[in-house]
Amino acid sequence: MCRRRCPRERAPAEARINEGISAGIRAPADSGRELLLEMYDAAVAAALPGPATARAIDALSIPRGARVWVFAFGKAAQPMASAAVVSLLRSLHAIVGGIVVSPDGGPAPYPTLQAIRGDHPIPGRNSFAAANAVAQTVPGRRGDDVAIVLLSGGASALIGAPIAGMNEADLTTLFELLLGAGLDVVEMNAVRKRFSRWAAGRLALALAPAATHCLAISDVPNDDLAVIGSGPCSPDETRVADVTTILERAKLLSRVPQTHREYLQSVSRGRTPETPRRNHPAFAHVTARVVGSNRAALAGAADRTRERHFEPRVQSTRLSGDAAAAGAAIAREMLAARERGESSCCFIWGGETTVTLRGSGARATGGGRCQELALATARELHEAGDAANGITLLAAGTDGRDGATDAAGAIVDALTWPAIVDAGRDPSRALAAHESYGALAAAGALIQRRETGTNVGDIVIGVL
Repeated sequence: MCRRRCPRERAPAEARINEGISAGIRAPADSGRELLLEMYDAAVAAALPGPATARAIDALSIPRGARVWVFAFGKAAQPMASAAVVSLLRSLHAIVGGIVVSPDGGPAPYPTLQAIRGDHPIPGRNSFAAANAVAQTVPGRRGDDVAIVLLSGGASALIGAPIAGMNEADLTTLFELLLGAGLDVVEMNAVRKRFSRWAAGRLALALAPAATHCLAISDVPNDDLAVIGSGPCSPDETRVADVTTILERAKLLSRVPQTHREYLQSVSRGRTPETPRRNHPAFAHVTARVVGSNRAALAGAADRTRERHFEPRVQSTRLSGDAAAAGAAIAREMLAARERGESSCCFIWGGETTVTLRGSGARATGGGRCQELALATARELHEAGDAANGITLLAAGTDGRDGATDAAGAIVDALTWPAIVDAGRDPSRALAAHESYGALAAAGALIQRRETGTNVGDIVIGVL
């Protein structure tokens, strides 16, 4: 239960929020925005992959004379690889080669490593080139070498390339269909890994018999290593029947490329082998663990909340499901807390919602899941009238990017919805058409895209 305080005990930031709203200033007020951004930055800082990677590398028992290869894939690839290099050099290990694939490229952290830019969230020519570079590098290792695979969210697309017998255009089509189908990341990656060259444990098979250590930053439910980045070093326990069921339920089976349907049929009939299972001998050479997750980000936001004299309420239920529905539910939960007379509270959620694109006008670039969640929250708060005074919400990706846009997310309150109307836009239509980006931009509610160097899913923070 959040504690009540008399007006003279209010934290200065909270007082400024309420003063701004009562004065009719267009929301979100600058003080509320600054407070929420401060909490968001604290969440990101708590989930930075560099320190977590360094600790994990230091704990590995790597023979002093072993040659070490470093492979880093994902949105956090650059800081993870840099931390690994520092740790390995400090312990006098020889880094003989490897590849770092990230969304923005950047310099290689060591002369023997190659840095490549991949495409995200849809694999394109950069991702295909990155996947080919991995294929050219892997054969260089010896059986007594050690491979370190640093994995983070986004790897599915960044090194996305088709399996043998399929073409690149078909894989791109598959990714596009899945992103607009409203599937959660577990279902999406269960499908994607089937058709991706290095997913579903296939990288582990290529690296064997070298000892392989996979260290992952998690952005998925239950921190499942088989789901993070589509599990390049993890066995695949799903069956082709599971994949077919997912596609049928999402009404995608008839829409995926013909080559993909033929592959599924071939596997189901036993003509093509299933993906590697846990009993495959290659996995005897693999150790894997998660070194960072969404929980660390939530704890970081909670710590900063206490410093600002707000009481944190970290929600145990992970954010999931439809983004708009989640945003409406979050608004109702905060309104209920306000009705109970609670104040100086900070609600914190973590997880990842989904957006199902509908209609010919729906565009993946119309706004990410955090923006859609925020816009739905803004509608509920606006409709609540005076009951929503003093409630402000931030929804953003910890990777600093929300969908295929230049925003990290958005900050909204009860005045965001009418501000969109005043700007000449129809927020109801925008929400229905999944065009939250333009609507929120018109209200000045977007959080600018930033390079955080981490990716542990989304965070939503609501203050009373």
